[in-house]
Amino acid sequence: MPALSAPPCLFFPHFPPQTLLTSSNLSLSHFLLCHRPKAHQSIIYLFLQLKVFAELQLVTVGRMWGLCIGALVIISITHFVYRWRNPRCNGKLPPGSMGFPLLGETLQFFTPNTSSDIPPFIKKRMDRYGPIFKTNLVGRPVVISTDPDLNYFIFQQEGVLFQSWYPDTFTEIFGRQNVGSLHGFLYKYLKNMVLNLFGPESLKKMLPEVEQAANRTLQKWSCQDTIELKDATASMIFDLTAKKLISYEPDKSSENLRTNFVAFIRGLISFPLNIPGTAYHKCLQGRKRAMRILKTMLQERRAMPRKQQSDFFDYVLEELRKDGTILTEAIALDLMFVLLFASFETTSLAITLAIKFLSDHPLVLKQLTEEHEAILNQRENADSGLTWKEYKSMTFTFQFINETVRLANIVPGIFRKALRDIQFKGHTIPASWGVMVCPPAVHLNPVKYKDPLAFDPSRWEGVELNGATKHFMAFGGGIRFCVGTEFTKAQMAVFLHCLVTKYRWQTIKGGNIVRTPGLQFPNGFHVHLMKKDTREQQTTYSST
Repeated sequence: MPALSAPPCLFFPHFPPQTLLTSSNLSLSHFLLCHRPKAHQSIIYLFLQLKVFAELQLVTVGRMWGLCIGALVIISITHFVYRWRNPRCNGKLPPGSMGFPLLGETLQFFTPNTSSDIPPFIKKRMDRYGPIFKTNLVGRPVVISTDPDLNYFIFQQEGVLFQSWYPDTFTEIFGRQNVGSLHGFLYKYLKNMVLNLFGPESLKKMLPEVEQAANRTLQKWSCQDTIELKDATASMIFDLTAKKLISYEPDKSSENLRTNFVAFIRGLISFPLNIPGTAYHKCLQGRKRAMRILKTMLQERRAMPRKQQSDFFDYVLEELRKDGTILTEAIALDLMFVLLFASFETTSLAITLAIKFLSDHPLVLKQLTEEHEAILNQRENADSGLTWKEYKSMTFTFQFINETVRLANIVPGIFRKALRDIQFKGHTIPASWGVMVCPPAVHLNPVKYKDPLAFDPSRWEGVELNGATKHFMAFGGGIRFCVGTEFTKAQMAVFLHCLVTKYRWQTIKGGNIVRTPGLQFPNGFHVHLMKKDTREQQTTYSST
């Protein structure tokens, strides 16, 4: 191998470079060991120093990179937390707290409330921040309003400044195509469909059917030792509504549709954790099974259509067959599901609380019974059915119903979304933020209602209610005022008429009122029902 020219060796000045380069057949260590043992030791020592130095440099560089990455992570987290707690806003946000990052104040919001007062989550923040405050629920920024003026403004500006909106977890429960998530023409179209079933004209024809259902149920109850009122009332309302909507009769069906709704309801107001075993997971599974049953029934009806319309399913199928219809099977099924839930669960809660209030207030029971016995006394035939005119004459009954639903606060919150930045009373509600109207805070406002927790139907004397007001929104408000309001009132009034004129009862177990933010469940309210004898039915009820 030819020798290569090179500068003198820095580490081995006594060895010409040619010597080192031409000794390629020997390792450097072997060469030095043979010719210069001391030089070998020196080079090893030097190599070790260089190796240690290089490793130290690598460690130092690694540490520097680790520190840089750690600093970036800390800065990013700090920035994220700051932005979470201080959202961007083209104005002044309402006071409040956004809670923990990602989680917000969701856990506090879903905490059960065993009192009849405003839920602690709302009340504590009202005391601290005022009637309008911000928070974060299930990952979404929300402004909560307990202010009557803002609530009224929100309802009046539906479709202009606000639109109906619910958190994704609620949409998952009720369906992506549920009527609460639809807007504009499609919502009005579905609303008219429902009014065709539950409107005043249809109710006039339905009144005898409602009375017969109430009488059958009460007769059945009187043959039992005790009944758990909430469950028994829910069963009565569900059977009536399901028959009217889809001709469903539990005795003739192979699957229990109501059982799936019960599973659904128990997890409705729960922390949205979709893991097997959780209430939310059971809720979703209940909905899935109920929707499967409804879809099967719709397909069977479509395969064997009826000659004449007899229920709401027939009306839906007719709409689906029309050319150019905007109704789809998915929308129709979600509508059925929501109607079944809304009609039986909310009404059964209201009826259960109504009976509890009657049990706790004998003078109110006396006055209510007198009104209904007066209706019987004015008839030529006391056994004839209830007429629409008699129903509309129940002045005290409607006062009683208004007071019941005011204290029931069945609707925990009404959600909307701001379509653009909105200024109100010095605060800014940013575009795309959620807004929650809180009916319990409105209905228990001591400024409007003297002794708000007291049950007093007389406070409604002379008050005419033709919809929602600033201080009463038990059935919603604005263009989304509940289309089933009259149906609910009719069911309650007719049931109370049959109850107080033909039966008396004894409370066996009072039960507890358990609320989840706003919804209240009268658990364990047991009564023993007894049929009045002929003499009792002909005389005014005595509170003694």
